[in-house]
Amino acid sequence: QVQLVESGGGLVQAGGSLRLSCGASGSIFSINTMAWYRQAPGKQRELVAVISRGGTTTYADSVKGRFTISRDNAKNTVYLQMNSLKPDDTAVYYCNADIRISSSYRWNSYWGQGTQVTVSS
Repeated sequence: QVQLVESGGGLVQAGGSLRLSCGASGSIFSINTMAWYRQAPGKQRELVAVISRGGTTTYADSVKGRFTISRDNAKNTVYLQMNSLKPDDTAVYYCNADIRISSSYRWNSYWGQGTQVTVSS
């Protein structure tokens, strides 16, 4: 059983910062790509940022220069540092990871339960 647990969401004023964390636990053999997605009310879930096991990062245009994704492979944890937050960043943020539970199993995609980020104007 694999679990992803996010933390760090909350309410912040525009211009403020938050740091999200997502730890993976359970029967884990290897973790490949880790990512953050978000879903605002009435909108589809969208990719925010992704990081490879080797540290290569990609960002949505809307967050470039403001958000930074990072990971600690020893702790099976991914982070999202969010600076200069805007009301449009308000959403539920989800962690996603491609995980193998053993060398003979295929990669599967796992999701966290989500953490609410609310940015007030």
